[in-house]
Amino acid sequence: MFATPAYAQAAGTAAQSGSTAGAIVSLLPLVLIFVVFYFLMIRPQQKRMKALQAAVGGVKKGDTVITAGGLIGKVTRVDEGEVEIELGTNVKVRAIKATLAEVRPSGTGKPAND
Repeated sequence: MFATPAYAQAAGTAAQSGSTAGAIVSLLPLVLIFVVFYFLMIRPQQKRMKALQAAVGGVKKGDTVITAGGLIGKVTRVDEGEVEIELGTNVKVRAIKATLAEVRPSGTGKPAND
């Protein structure tokens, strides 16, 4: 008469320890997916952002820049948070440094009509 409840208690603890291992195994694919995303997407994007921030921080007069809006011009003046860009003859605009999408150092561009 007392043997039945003892077997039931032992079976319950065995099932609970098995479910803990099952929970870990079921979370393993999610962890694996996150690791793959980190190395294939997040880490390269962080490297690109660091390189862009370094280039924008080091922009100087004479560099060719491309803004986020697609304007391409030559830097004529650099302030702390702004740059003045010459888009054409006597056409100058001021842009915030954070809106620069690409910085090409002077002398790296290909001459026109070659």
